[in-house]
Amino acid sequence: MRSSSTLHGRPLRPLAWLAAATLIVSACGGDDGDAATTAPDTVAEVVDEVVDEVIEATTTTVAETTTTVEESIAVADNIDAYIEPGPFDVGVLTTQLPSGPAVEVWYPAVDGSAGTETYDVREFTPEFIQDLLSGDVDAVFSYSAGRDAIAADGEFPVVLFSHGFSGFRLQSTFLTSHLASWGMIVAAPDHPARELASQLGAEPADSDPAAELLESLEVVEQLGAEGGPLAGRVDSAAVATLGHSAGGGTVLVASTDERIGGYVSMASGGPADTAEFPQIPSFFLAGEIDAIVTPADRTLPAFEAAPAPSWYWEIEATGHNGFDDFCTFGGGTGIIGVAEAAGLGAVLESQPQLRTLGEDGCIEPAAAVEESFDIIRHGVTAWLRWNLGLDAELVGFGPAVSDGYSLGVVALEK
Repeated sequence: MRSSSTLHGRPLRPLAWLAAATLIVSACGGDDGDAATTAPDTVAEVVDEVVDEVIEATTTTVAETTTTVEESIAVADNIDAYIEPGPFDVGVLTTQLPSGPAVEVWYPAVDGSAGTETYDVREFTPEFIQDLLSGDVDAVFSYSAGRDAIAADGEFPVVLFSHGFSGFRLQSTFLTSHLASWGMIVAAPDHPARELASQLGAEPADSDPAAELLESLEVVEQLGAEGGPLAGRVDSAAVATLGHSAGGGTVLVASTDERIGGYVSMASGGPADTAEFPQIPSFFLAGEIDAIVTPADRTLPAFEAAPAPSWYWEIEATGHNGFDDFCTFGGGTGIIGVAEAAGLGAVLESQPQLRTLGEDGCIEPAAAVEESFDIIRHGVTAWLRWNLGLDAELVGFGPAVSDGYSLGVVALEK
């Protein structure tokens, strides 16, 4: 920082003050060589005064600089800033894309809107499976939100979420609803091409996930038009994408759209050989023990190939389903536990890839997903708030990330 003292309009460095003092003393003496001798007290006072100003200016500058550095460190090390829900209650509504699939929309709501929303994972399986998925095993996920609540005042940026293979629009509600509490509108469409039914013998649906994701942005804009439930609340100039697994590939394609300003890819890899990375900021997250999309082979190389700026977090003892709600079902054994409790072991034996996909990250050696949830909530929320202009700088992306949580994190940036 600059001192307020200047010489000929230029700020003086601390050592330059002594030279200035010499000039002042000489000027006081004029051409009379005896001036300094005849008025030694005056010269001493001038020098003392200048030195005092040097000390004061230097001390003030150091103090101000130290404060700035301390504030920066505090921001960088605030790794739990966004773990808990934000200042907004959350509203949620379900609508439909013009192309057909349902889309869930979470948004900041007025105070007092909080209720409890619950979904049953069995309702998102094919009808012929739903009849078989009986039993008392836990198959529901609950979160705080008010159905069709009144939107809070203000304009809010938009996040478009793309679910993974055999997933559905509600699969990562632990995160999507959380983002809304921190001032974002989140839209998540279903992708029929990735439905579980196609893994159980049904003909895969003909749909384009990237097109559906961008179509959901247009739906949000319509909700924000005059007369809509989000009228005047949508900031469509600030949009980012977020995807899990196959959804990570979807956001890479969708984010080449000029309306998208950044993307977050969770447990995924890079684009196809014929595609290019979007030329916008990115954040890649991976689970250390993910056997579906292995970090070393897929996610880390994607981060390394993506244009800067980009960030990479690899979370210890976390698998593929550490980024969705699924491991909370079946008493902690995931959707595989739900199926086995209903006597569908034979189906799983005939489709071993389903067991592999459904269990990854839910059973040992994976840690409880609640531990990874905290890290993901903070990291994704902080990054999106920065990318969307809600925060001036990244909060909690400093060195403390590596060992500040109950699970270790490999954190890289470029």
